[in-house]
Amino acid sequence: MAVRPYWKGYLKLSLVTCPVAMSPATSESEKVRFHTINRETHNRVVSHYVDSVTGKEVADEDEVKGFDRGGEYVLLEDEELQSVNLESVRTIEISTFVPRESIDWIWLDKAHYLVPDDKVGEEAFAVIRDAMAAEDVVGISRLVIGRREHAIMLEPRGNGIIVWTLHYGDEVRGEDEYFDRIKADAAPELLGVAQEVIQRQTKHWSPSFVKDPMQENLLKIIAAKKKGLKKVAKPIELPAAAKSNVVDLMAALKKSLEGGGRKSPVKAKR
Repeated sequence: MAVRPYWKGYLKLSLVTCPVAMSPATSESEKVRFHTINRETHNRVVSHYVDSVTGKEVADEDEVKGFDRGGEYVLLEDEELQSVNLESVRTIEISTFVPRESIDWIWLDKAHYLVPDDKVGEEAFAVIRDAMAAEDVVGISRLVIGRREHAIMLEPRGNGIIVWTLHYGDEVRGEDEYFDRIKADAAPELLGVAQEVIQRQTKHWSPSFVKDPMQENLLKIIAAKKKGLKKVAKPIELPAAAKSNVVDLMAALKKSLEGGGRKSPVKAKR
């Protein structure tokens, strides 16, 4: 079931504007979450803000945002924070387009679904969406989410548009400082056997590949607790570390191929 959008505004391309609504593409609402409980009373433990010096609890109306300047704080009221709102609070204006393949995955942060917010604006929305798809480009814009302006990427997808928040430049570490230290190249004879192993294990993508086993195990434990069972599952024993770094790669790869005939490779869909 579609969730209520948490942002509404306008999508704008030059003189074309339409009302839109945005919802997160992912959710953690189904995750098992725990509360801190008083073991003796079984009541929830709640937290309160306290003054770091006096130790006294601070009332809600006395809480205010502060910017640290060398031990002294500049206090900012909600009205002052709202006064710096940008146009991107209410409008996604696309002014730049780039080829989709030019943006590496590492820049992508969180995905959101963008849809028209009324029937009248559907045609304008479709024009912007289909024009980007025809040119095989994505739009780059900015949007305020949670009082912070984010760089975003708009990607046409089916009947809608995916809005990706993007990491800032200072948040992405360069790969060269990590990968340049790797000097080894695969031996051709090992490479061929490894490719055969990969071909046998290649399948079409399925959401079942990313199930959360810890979530499932937690639900089983909770269900058992509800029934009054006291038995606790044994912790999973991790394999012992190898005694030697020297591994016969060819023997290991050939052993991986043992059992069963060779399956036809499946080409992954892009």
